[in-house]
Amino acid sequence: MNPILELQRQRMLLEIEYYTEKEAFRRQTETMGLQRKIKRGDAWFPLRVGKSYYNSLNQLAIEVHRASANEDDTDIEHNFEFGKPVVFFKTINKQPTPNTSSLETSPFWGRKEGALSYFNFTGTVSYVDGDRMVVTVPDSAPLLELQNTEYQVGVQLFFDETSYKTMFDALDRVMKAKNGRLAYLRDLFYSTTAKPQTFSFAPMQFPWLNPTQERAVNDVLKAKDLMVVHGPPGTGKTTTLVEAIYETLHRESQVLVCAQSNMAVDWISEKLVDRGVNVLRIGNPTRVNDKMLSFTYERRFEAHPDYEMLWAIRKAIRDLRTHKKRGSENWHQKMDRLKSRATELEIRINAQLFGEARVIACTLVGSANRLLEGQKFNTLFIDEAAQALEAACWIPIRRAGRVVLAGDHCQLPPTVKSMAALKAGLGRTLMERLVENHPEAVALLQVQYRMNEEIMRFSSDWFYGGRVQSAPQIKHRGILDYDIPMEWIDTQQLSISSPTGGGREGAHEEFIGETFGRINKTEAELTMQTLRDYFTKVGKTRILEEQIDVGIISPYRAQVQHLRHLLKRDPFFKPFRHLLSVNTVDGFQGQERDIILISLVRSNDEGQIGFLRDLRRMNVAITRARMKLIILGDPQTMSHHPFYRKLYEYVQALKLTE
Repeated sequence: MNPILELQRQRMLLEIEYYTEKEAFRRQTETMGLQRKIKRGDAWFPLRVGKSYYNSLNQLAIEVHRASANEDDTDIEHNFEFGKPVVFFKTINKQPTPNTSSLETSPFWGRKEGALSYFNFTGTVSYVDGDRMVVTVPDSAPLLELQNTEYQVGVQLFFDETSYKTMFDALDRVMKAKNGRLAYLRDLFYSTTAKPQTFSFAPMQFPWLNPTQERAVNDVLKAKDLMVVHGPPGTGKTTTLVEAIYETLHRESQVLVCAQSNMAVDWISEKLVDRGVNVLRIGNPTRVNDKMLSFTYERRFEAHPDYEMLWAIRKAIRDLRTHKKRGSENWHQKMDRLKSRATELEIRINAQLFGEARVIACTLVGSANRLLEGQKFNTLFIDEAAQALEAACWIPIRRAGRVVLAGDHCQLPPTVKSMAALKAGLGRTLMERLVENHPEAVALLQVQYRMNEEIMRFSSDWFYGGRVQSAPQIKHRGILDYDIPMEWIDTQQLSISSPTGGGREGAHEEFIGETFGRINKTEAELTMQTLRDYFTKVGKTRILEEQIDVGIISPYRAQVQHLRHLLKRDPFFKPFRHLLSVNTVDGFQGQERDIILISLVRSNDEGQIGFLRDLRRMNVAITRARMKLIILGDPQTMSHHPFYRKLYEYVQALKLTE
């Protein structure tokens, strides 16, 4: 395979994705109602605009608070996170705040998008904590207008042009590379004949790891060019990766650790900090607490002894700009002197921070940050590599001598909006390519520590060739004696009595628009009833004493919101709220619960199951449960697909053997 031609093809597919997403954003901005944007988690309105200030990186920042008008809005999982671009908007005329009783009847809500006016600048999310967000904005941003109470202000996500530009630039650099390390890795990754090189030494022993984890760490240490750690659900991928990084740091002074999402970067960073490793996190964490913030670049920069002097100089520069005297030669000399001193201090602080850090951690796109300009690393670790577009992986690879990828290509894939680009192969990740081209460089972790054996067995057989086994101590874990670990409740065979009164027979899906997909209200009520019945069997006291936690998963966002609504208004669940979480499959990636309920939603005469055909998502869903998994769905609809037919038969067979 010619790597240059393949990379050109990747670039072309990425361009298709770029224009598809840009057009979708334009259409959404012009036609989608504000309420819909809020429900999707893409907008906050109305906002309470707080203080503005210059942060430690000398960026103008403004604090905003979500002043939610509707109590249901607090249930919405918003999509704002560090690094995402945003745009502010305002209402043309002052409108009363929508009342909590009905958004639909609010005088603002009925108005068309033309009633909004967008500010002519974009900001970037610095961090989000609950209903509070800090956004960095250009120095020229009209802050007084934003803080004006004559009209209401909102904020929404903007099209992320920067990430695409960074990916295009990375692909271009890889294609142009000649004779260097980047060119070597490019040609190796695309070759099926060339073999990755390895060092040769006696394997090290790690008694606290299982044999497959120990082998994986040794394989990482021996790799000169490339290694892939394939970690199925519950097999301790993070534990293995942390150990591999820790051991690598005995041989190298510093490594670069990246992941697709901020959440994945946070998780691996936290585990490394727990091992006593000095981590410097470029970018702000998704969970804002003192522990997470303590290893961020921004917090460390502020804590440096020279920072106070730098802050004073920067303030003097801003004051000088404000009180500039036209044509004053003295002004220019002063400004140059101050700027030169500020640059000198900034370089000194950065040199110390980067010199002390053993691990530099950031997202894949974040590795293009100007702070890393000119930096080279012997080893790059990419976690959750199976969720990242190939182009994104090449951004940090150009800084590295060798690459270690960790993840599971049988779980969540990258998000691709363009169906044409997806079908042409944009969704195929670098990890998948390497697993196929270089199976000798893949270490599969084979002992899982999460699930009851019977929950794990189906996933192991279907996705991993039966090679994943349960650790003996968790093999038979369960909540009730003689319980069946896996159940499938046929939503067409049961009638339900709703706590709100009335009853219905059979569950049928409804389509409620492209952005939310489908909903099955009867199945949602049946899900709640099933959980009530199971909790009654287990007993309230035991659930609270043992902190038995529950995850309710649905592939459809509309179903998730409806389930949250039902959960909130059902008094039975009030004592257990802190133990219950409802989310999409993506929202549960990397998590686990004692009990998992999955509402499949789809129920129709044609056997249409839509994006549930992406079996990797279902692999994630069914492998979140430690002790009990309950699937709610229509077997007639789902069994049109061989995977779901096999899954249904597997669960029915369990019932017969108990």
